[in-house]
Amino acid sequence: MPNKKDEDGVNDPANKNLFLGITLVTSIVVMLLTFVLWTSFDSGSGEIQMAENLAWIPSFDISYLMGLDGISLPLVLLTSVVSVLSIGASWSINKHVKAYCVLFLLLMTGMLGVFMALDFFLFYIFWEVMLLPMYFLIGIWGGPRREYAAIKFFIYTLVGGVLMLIAILMLYFSSDVTELAQHIEG
Repeated sequence: MPNKKDEDGVNDPANKNLFLGITLVTSIVVMLLTFVLWTSFDSGSGEIQMAENLAWIPSFDISYLMGLDGISLPLVLLTSVVSVLSIGASWSINKHVKAYCVLFLLLMTGMLGVFMALDFFLFYIFWEVMLLPMYFLIGIWGGPRREYAAIKFFIYTLVGGVLMLIAILMLYFSSDVTELAQHIEG
């Protein structure tokens, strides 16, 4: 029976295993899907493959454009494998397990999105989605100096994120191109 401090039973060991188990299964499914992508990837082609392009914000010519190339596929594969190993190594976490699992899955989504995004604005959004969970994961479940590390991480990523956004906006306003492939092709 949950105590007053834990009315929803989140810290119950059975719930801890449930949350971590769901996160592990989700990570394994993602890893298996990346292996399927890898087996169907044509490594002889220099083209972007398995692309998905949907108009997202048409008034600014911003698309939901995702795809894989020979550089991004190994990074997606590595991210999915490391995610499975990381959640497996997280079984000793006992504090705020539900929040940890949600943040972990958001982090994984952000990392995968960064490697597959082919639109500058979409890349930036996934980049920021990845940074927020990292800040909390470091600040709550980090080592002895986690608060210092989280603040330092926040400052560096804030400065880097602002500079990246300025660069993306400069590219957009100078060339009206938001898709990475169009910008590379000229």
